[in-house]
Amino acid sequence: MMEWLTGTTVGKFIWAFLISMVPVVELRGGLPVAIASGLPWPFAYLATVLGNMLPVPFIIIFIKKIFAWLRKHWPWMDRVVTKLEHRAESKSDTVERYGPWGLLLFVAIPAPGTGAWTGALIAALMNMKLKQAVPVIFVGVCIAGLIVTGLTYGVIHVF
Repeated sequence: MMEWLTGTTVGKFIWAFLISMVPVVELRGGLPVAIASGLPWPFAYLATVLGNMLPVPFIIIFIKKIFAWLRKHWPWMDRVVTKLEHRAESKSDTVERYGPWGLLLFVAIPAPGTGAWTGALIAALMNMKLKQAVPVIFVGVCIAGLIVTGLTYGVIHVF
């Protein structure tokens, strides 16, 4: 086990962690990159789940305040903020219908437009409590990570 803790492995772990923090890319992009770079899948999985989850509580707590600040200080950002809000609201039907289970499904399916960032935005706009939203998003991210790991290894073995 200790042979994996070399300088290059730590660097790959940090790189995977950082990639997974980026909106849109998130775990769905970070995990295949980490595995392709040679990081063992358990470390790749851990790095990308942690990296994907780090922004979630901050999004839930602060995004409404950030949006209000952007609208106040940079009025030209209103269109961008409104677009983000409408996009999240358009994807919130499942969450409204099924509550936390809908949010879990939304985050767990690794498809474009889903994931922890959008899930956190939906939770914030729906005024979900942090204690309710974060564990649900975490489980969704873990499931998405398992799916992406399986798909990544499937693609590697096909080629």
